[in-house]
Amino acid sequence: MKKTLITIALTTVSVLVLVAIFASMSFGTATRSFNTGFGGGGAPEAEYYALEAPVAAPAFDAVGAPLVGGGDGSEIAKTIEQSTGNIADNGNRLVIRNADLALVVKDPKASMAEITKLAAEMGGFVVSSNLYQSYYGPNNSEVPEASSTIRVPVEKLDEALGSIKEGVVDVNYENVTGQDVTGEYVDLQSRLTAKQAAEKKLLQILDAAEKSEDVLAIYLQIQNVQTEIEILKGQIKYYEESAALSAISVRLIAEAGTQPITVGPWTPTGTAKEAVQDLIYFFQNFVEFLIRFVLYNLPALILIGIPLFLVFLGGRAIFRRVKKTKVVVEEQEEKEGLSRSVTGLR
Repeated sequence: MKKTLITIALTTVSVLVLVAIFASMSFGTATRSFNTGFGGGGAPEAEYYALEAPVAAPAFDAVGAPLVGGGDGSEIAKTIEQSTGNIADNGNRLVIRNADLALVVKDPKASMAEITKLAAEMGGFVVSSNLYQSYYGPNNSEVPEASSTIRVPVEKLDEALGSIKEGVVDVNYENVTGQDVTGEYVDLQSRLTAKQAAEKKLLQILDAAEKSEDVLAIYLQIQNVQTEIEILKGQIKYYEESAALSAISVRLIAEAGTQPITVGPWTPTGTAKEAVQDLIYFFQNFVEFLIRFVLYNLPALILIGIPLFLVFLGGRAIFRRVKKTKVVVEEQEEKEGLSRSVTGLR
């Protein structure tokens, strides 16, 4: 009986330890989730604007972005005003035109500098430019490449494309797209007009309100309407800028990277050696993985494995004692039955 009580006590303690471990892990996860969800900062209006922003066209720098080589952006602002105007009244279409090129050139770095200069001359600006190394051929030879994205006034898009393609070795890829966003633009303007009318009406009601609770309720409604107005203005500006300034994305590939690859003679011995070496590397990495896995997870395995082992021992001891007790009871019942049978015969 005493051994049974000790076994039950050990089992109970082990179960409590496991519950405590899992509870602490769950609490830690919940705490991290809480901190991630509500920590940090950032204005709610900015997050809302990001969700509401149109996804029809790629994003780009603001109109006021400094031009390459100087300037305050006034020419771009004037271009946007002339390109958009009042779309709803004059029946013009608001179309976003962009271009994507892949060119083979002799010197990607020099070509990227020429594209940067071209953007400034046409009243546009550079969005991004990158110079990097790529690897070609069986020997992984380094070949310079570059990429550049510029924005130019939409009426100068075709001229800019012609200038960019002058003097190149080859044009691997060219794609010019146009997206009509007139419907979305007119809808945004209509919604903006309605929201501005609602704001004006709410301001009139606020002036006539006398109770403090009414003033507070109306003020909150005005704040919500003003937030929606700012969001709509941002979306309208987004479409206007996208339609007024075309984006040109250019990938510049060095001529050396387009040369045909020469295939040398096949050497089975060298291939076999490489295969054996790869196999050795595989086993080395596998053994390293096992060692790291055991060392990293050993504390957790000990914390969880020992209680589980104790629970197993306790459960097995209880099962054996119950089974033994059951056998003893059955033997006693069998003896009592035989005794009663003998007594009846007498």
